[in-house]
Amino acid sequence: MSSKPKIALSIGDPNGIGPEVLLKCLSDPSLTDRFHFLVVGPSEVLSFYQARWGLDGSFDRMECDLPSGFQVQPGQINADSGRISMESVALAVDLCSSNKVDAMVTCPISKEAISLAGYHFPGHTEFIADRVGASGHLMMMVSDHLRVGLVTGHIPISQVSQGVTGDKIQSTIGIMRRSLMQDFGIPNPRIAVLGLNPHAGDGGVLGNEDRDVILPEIIKAREAGCEIIGPLPADGFFGSDTWRTADGVVAMYHDQGLIPFKALSFGSGVNFTAGLSIVRTSPDHGTAFNIAGEGKANESSLKKAIEYAALIVQKRNLLA
Repeated sequence: MSSKPKIALSIGDPNGIGPEVLLKCLSDPSLTDRFHFLVVGPSEVLSFYQARWGLDGSFDRMECDLPSGFQVQPGQINADSGRISMESVALAVDLCSSNKVDAMVTCPISKEAISLAGYHFPGHTEFIADRVGASGHLMMMVSDHLRVGLVTGHIPISQVSQGVTGDKIQSTIGIMRRSLMQDFGIPNPRIAVLGLNPHAGDGGVLGNEDRDVILPEIIKAREAGCEIIGPLPADGFFGSDTWRTADGVVAMYHDQGLIPFKALSFGSGVNFTAGLSIVRTSPDHGTAFNIAGEGKANESSLKKAIEYAALIVQKRNLLA
């Protein structure tokens, strides 16, 4: 790796706050002095926001096609904006896979917009994992003091119980443990596993999944050498600060993990895809269409995502 880590930045949905926070980071000398950036996306989109706020910065560009007749419309959801956001992600993945950059950081996309564009993926994570042919991957939310991984991700709450299987739990624990060791430099990570039901099922009174599905996988992981506790009631775990004693937390579903994570870390949290051959991070917020184009977006989470991407590359290089 060069003295300056080279990082590809995909612009996200051109009608969301992605281009704004990206340009704000590219105008920050504390970042540009340390990292070499390659921005992936149509220059017309960047020029639109640069002209609006006078933001500038030194960076290289990788163009992707602009749909015929496309115009930036802050706050609007449409198929063309979804197509641009995903084409920029695809190009960034390919740059990582071909070792032309050290890592990629993705600005927020709209799941509705990419669906309108014909992409049948629930989000970045699944699309990127599919493009690199990953056999297993895990969406992890990380901050300076908290790391949360999900057994089930972007699925309806009505499907969560069926998605919490022994194989999925074991895979999540395994990917998280390897990532904590490889990507975060924790030699023997302590992992906490949350229960699915209120009070972790209360011995079966409030559901059998914790006792019959989750607990056996915890025992199996412990017998394989993993330092692991659970299943734990999620409310008490976060409410009592027990989360501070764990290096990683396995949550059963999206909101169980992300609501406390964002309450504790919003603005300083990062979305990291563990289990990939490439390094990919993202800010912990969405497109924020309600403030797009107004110049109000805070770039702190994207800045953290950039710094985490470089840190993880460094950790991996130490083990290479």
